[in-house]
Amino acid sequence: MTDEASLEPARDPQDLERLLIARQWAGDVDGMAALYEPDAVLDDGEGRLTIGKEAIRALFADFTATGKKFASGKQSPALISGNLALTSTQLPDGSVTAEVARRQSDGTWLWVINKYSIA
Repeated sequence: MTDEASLEPARDPQDLERLLIARQWAGDVDGMAALYEPDAVLDDGEGRLTIGKEAIRALFADFTATGKKFASGKQSPALISGNLALTSTQLPDGSVTAEVARRQSDGTWLWVINKYSIA
C-alpha cells in the first residue's frame, strides 16, 4: 500500500517514530520499511536481530498481520551530532526504545539501528 503518507520523508529524526506508527496503523508495510537504510539493523526487543531493509519489511509484515498495533509513547528529544541522531521513546508499558538515525544527502533522516519491542 503506497499513498501520500508513505511518501512523506522524515525531515527531522523525531519524525521517524510518528511516521512508523502512522504507517503501521494504516497497514503500510512498504512505507514502514522506507524509514530504514538498506543495511539497517533492528533488534526486536527479544534479542533477535533483523538485518537489511527487506528483512525488516518482512518482520513488519508478519507483525502487522497479527493485528497488533504499535503504541505511541513519550518521545525524548533527539540527540544530534552532525549527521547522526539518537532517538528514544518510553512506551506505555515502561519499556524504552533506542534508535540511531542518519541524515541522508537530501537532508531527510532514516534509521540505521533500531531497538524496538514489537513482541
